[in-house]
Amino acid sequence: MNISAQIKKNLEERRKINQDDDFGLERSWEKLTNILSINEDETINYLKSCSKEDVLLISSVFDDVSEKLQSRRFISCLKELDKKYPDLKLTFFITDAESYIK
Repeated sequence: MNISAQIKKNLEERRKINQDDDFGLERSWEKLTNILSINEDETINYLKSCSKEDVLLISSVFDDVSEKLQSRRFISCLKELDKKYPDLKLTFFITDAESYIK
C-alpha cells in the first residue's frame, strides 16, 4: 500500500475516533506521524493535493513529522498550505514544527 493510501486509511479511522478517546487519538497520531515520515517527497506531494479537511487533521502531527524528517522543504510545504487555506490558521502549528528542526 502506498503512502497516499495509508494516509487516507488513517484519516478515515481518525474521523471515527471519539474526541474524548485520548488513547485512540494518540495512537492514530502516532501511526500518522510514522506514515508521513516514511518518504518526504511523497508526503509533500500528498499534502499539496489533499483536501482542506485532511490538512486540518494532519496539522496535529506537523511538529512530530518535522522532528523526524528534519526538512526545510517540509516546512516550506506547510507554509504553502497556510497560504492556500488561511482560514485554518496553521501558523502556530508551522512555527511549532519549525522549532523541531535542528
